[in-house]
Amino acid sequence: MGMFFWLVLGFIVGLGVAALIGIVANRRIIRLERQAKQAERLAELGTLTGGLAHEIKNPLSTLQLNLQLALEDLPRQDNATSNRLVNRLSLCERETSRLRDILDDFMRYAGKLELECAELSLNRICEELVDFFYPQAQLQKVQLRLKKADPDVRIVADERQIKQAVLNLMLNAVQAMPQGGELILGVSASPREARIDVIDTGLGISPDAQNKIFDAYYSTKKGGAGLGLAMTRRIIEEHQGKVALTSQQGKGTDFSIHLPAMVDPPTREVPIRELVRGDEGVYRVRISSFRSGVCTNRSSNHGMLIEMHRSDPRL
Repeated sequence: MGMFFWLVLGFIVGLGVAALIGIVANRRIIRLERQAKQAERLAELGTLTGGLAHEIKNPLSTLQLNLQLALEDLPRQDNATSNRLVNRLSLCERETSRLRDILDDFMRYAGKLELECAELSLNRICEELVDFFYPQAQLQKVQLRLKKADPDVRIVADERQIKQAVLNLMLNAVQAMPQGGELILGVSASPREARIDVIDTGLGISPDAQNKIFDAYYSTKKGGAGLGLAMTRRIIEEHQGKVALTSQQGKGTDFSIHLPAMVDPPTREVPIRELVRGDEGVYRVRISSFRSGVCTNRSSNHGMLIEMHRSDPRL
């Protein structure tokens, strides 16, 4: 009787556990299906908006070109009417150019990123960015410094896209220091992670703004499009990384990019057997191994010695 009771109890408990697992699994499947449908809708929306932006850009380019031609062909007369007409056409041309730039930024953000990945040195990338950005930093009275990693850090990524992501952060940093300051570009690494820090001594970012700083079209700067930081986050996430932010108002901001670092493949010995002719026609088997690009020889003792007479037909 006691045994039967425990069997029934175990069966009931097993059914309960199985039912609970089934419920959890079903909820997870439903959640994944919703996420997949949402991703499909977002992809479709991205395609539609990208196509719409392209259709707007074409006539906008034609309009801009004709405004430029009209300004060139307009007779220059030194009177109020002519000057007013030139100013109005110039204003229309500038605004058309600005709208075209906005559409270009949007199409880059909404379009599909085609990554051409290769093995890269982060020290080299950041050094090239510092050389490229140095003149602009000088104009803004910003001291630019580079802290390289020792040893170098290597990643597998799209060089052009990574440079664009870091450059967006550098531009944002300079804009946060209207009176000048210091901009530090640092490279570091942990065992499985590469890190790039873009540190400025600017105004800092308020806690409210930090929650929205990576949102598309959000900007605290006058005339800012609000796509630079959003594009940086998208590029880094496409590389299976993340962008973090630490800021203190009045002291500065640190944007850190975290990317998967290259990991050396596990060492594996590949045995290499070769016949070596010794004295008096005696052949020995020498066993070598190839490890991480270095060939190391091992002794042929302990049963690995084979003696063959020179008259052996196999030789």
